Amino acid sequence: MLSRRAFSVGVAAAGLGLSGNSLASDSYPRRAIKIVVPFPPGTASEFFVRLIADGLQTKFGQPVIVENRPGGAGGTTGAATVANAAPDGYTLLASPPGPLVTANIIYKTIDYDPQGFVRVALLFASPHLLTINPLVPAQSMKELVDYAKSKPGKLSIASPGFGTQPHLLAEMFKSAAGIDVVHVPYKGPAAAITDLLAGEVQIYFETAAVVLPHAEAAKLGILAVATERRFARLPDIPTTVESGFPNLVSGFWSGIVSPNGTPSRIVSKLNSAINEVMRSEKAQLGLSSLGGEAKFGSPEEFAAFIAAEREKWSAVIRAAGINTVL
Repeated sequence: MLSRRAFSVGVAAAGLGLSGNSLASDSYPRRAIKIVVPFPPGTASEFFVRLIADGLQTKFGQPVIVENRPGGAGGTTGAATVANAAPDGYTLLASPPGPLVTANIIYKTIDYDPQGFVRVALLFASPHLLTINPLVPAQSMKELVDYAKSKPGKLSIASPGFGTQPHLLAEMFKSAAGIDVVHVPYKGPAAAITDLLAGEVQIYFETAAVVLPHAEAAKLGILAVATERRFARLPDIPTTVESGFPNLVSGFWSGIVSPNGTPSRIVSKLNSAINEVMRSEKAQLGLSSLGGEAKFGSPEEFAAFIAAEREKWSAVIRAAGINTVL
């Protein structure tokens, strides 16, 4: 039986047209927020997520904790943790493309539905760079393709893991160029870049944060940026589109999602706060160090973006005949 006080609060809420969820979201947040990163510590994108967490903590006056939850295939363990959490806005996922876009297509079993999230905000995007070991005698994509065709099956193209965007981009490149190169998946970008530097593999699509320090030291070559317009950090490097590959466009991105059922008022409040933090000088400087570009927009725009990504990469997976694993 309801107490008189509880009944009075309920009547007041009804009179104002507020549900219990609405009341909760109006006072949100009242305690610590956790942002799950589904990969081990030390990635460049995690560094930026921590900047966002600091900004939200200042804005909300509540702790915002970043928790690494690696494991599973392609970040699926951390994603499952958030998908199964209470939909109250206190457990969020900072996700790259894989867990939200391709995981359920590539892997036989995952413990969540990639559609089982509310899209909160897209944070940033960073273009992939076509990188080669300096011993490869190529100064352009055309020269690389010609060289690969002269040595069928002899060159290798790295990726930070099966089903990752660099892997799918590599498959797109192989198909579009008509070349026979061997895909070599690694457990993360650090291992892939180490073998690229050593010449164990010859080609690799990776983001600026990983590639630029080595390229600036003349230890790696960059042939193209996988974008439609030139990258501000590399104004003299042509795009893949300019190089004759109009569909070879891809960038790493990261966004914030929450479990399905999160009240819309909380989602809106988070979206507004994240966009505000993204516009801060601190966030802009952090993005510059990553070679990334801030993305602002509504939850609906983020949802539409993910839908387009799913359509694009699903087609690549089917065309490349990438079999589901695990």
